[in-house]
Amino acid sequence: MTDDDLTVAVLGPGGVGGLLAALLARAGHRVICLAGDETADALRTDGIRVHSALFGDFTARVEADTVLREPVDACLITVKHTALDAALDRVPAAVLGDGLLVPFLNGVEHPAILRARYRPGQVAPAVIRVESTRAARGVVDHGSPFAEIDLTGAPAPVPRARLDLLAAVLSAAGPVTRVVDGEAAALWAKMSFLAPFALLTTRYGLPLGAVRERHREELTALVEETAAVSRACGGPADPAQALARYDAFPPHTKSSMQRDAESGRPLELDAIGGALLRAAERHGVPVPVTARVVRELRDLREPGGAVRR
Repeated sequence: MTDDDLTVAVLGPGGVGGLLAALLARAGHRVICLAGDETADALRTDGIRVHSALFGDFTARVEADTVLREPVDACLITVKHTALDAALDRVPAAVLGDGLLVPFLNGVEHPAILRARYRPGQVAPAVIRVESTRAARGVVDHGSPFAEIDLTGAPAPVPRARLDLLAAVLSAAGPVTRVVDGEAAALWAKMSFLAPFALLTTRYGLPLGAVRERHREELTALVEETAAVSRACGGPADPAQALARYDAFPPHTKSSMQRDAESGRPLELDAIGGALLRAAERHGVPVPVTARVVRELRDLREPGGAVRR
């Protein structure tokens, strides 16, 4: 990447990917969305329509295809972890060339998957803080009054200049983006907040406000256990701050895992709960409440992904 006008592929133009694709396209960059036939056809015909109090309501024209057919400066990976393996077939390593791979997935284990498939120096994990959903093919509702990205390339040898350029491009397009040192710290900062929120809202089928009121003891225990695992993995650990953040969120807030459960879609239970338990076992950190909640979710889950109540 040597130019401010980039060519960016977006693998999985849903709530997050669609928002980023539309913002980058509106800013003048060439954007190629990679998706299935029906979604690709819809995007080619109608573009991406965004409804956002922060960025405004607008339609952005994008290119779309089912597979990457030429090198790009960067490929943003915005699919769910449950679809990652199949989705990566749309991004052949030989075609990608020297482009950066920027995964925005939940969890902490996906960078290793990507580095086993592509060159480690191409993988630059990112964390995004946003509430954005796909209302229909090519229609994105951005509901949060913020969109913030942390981008990191460490410990892999991703050139800092490439990270800085991509961060500047993303910031100019809309989301406040910063380059941070330390992949573990960045990924576990999000995991520490996401795991208790996702697991409990999905387990009980309740929005965050009801979880705070009815299951406060479990929420506190999950926050403390997750913080202990994060600390062992080199991430931040501040249970009091995490609880304060939960208390500040609107009571109707739902996690993406809970929304997936309500829609009968596959859950990122292994990428979040499973990864947390595996990290705890590696470091000898006791997590009895987390283990029970994950076990209950696995027992309650229907074959298609829905959760029985």
